Amino acid sequence: MTKAELIEDVCRAVEMSRKDSEVIVETIFESIVKSLRGGEKIEIRGFGSFRTRQRKPRIGRNPKTGARVDVPAKRIPYFKPSKELKDLINAGEAAVVATPPPVSNAPTAQEAPPA
Repeated sequence: MTKAELIEDVCRAVEMSRKDSEVIVETIFESIVKSLRGGEKIEIRGFGSFRTRQRKPRIGRNPKTGARVDVPAKRIPYFKPSKELKDLINAGEAAVVATPPPVSNAPTAQEAPPA
């Protein structure tokens, strides 16, 4: 799903103009970015949480030349889905029930009496 598709979904769900829906979606994204920049954790119950993780500085390699490149320390955004979201995504897979193999009442070769 793209941002434009998300805006269209909001527009249809709340029956408002596309411009107003765009403002709502943009405001939500800006709030998330602003909080993450400030080092805050965002928790949306039933959906998941956003936070940042610190990456250590390291030495990388330029794939074209093979030269060493110093990669500085940085913070990266991280999303952890909630249990409810995981359950909703996997609900369709859980509905498929495996059928057990058919049971035969005929005696097997080990159970058959000697002739």
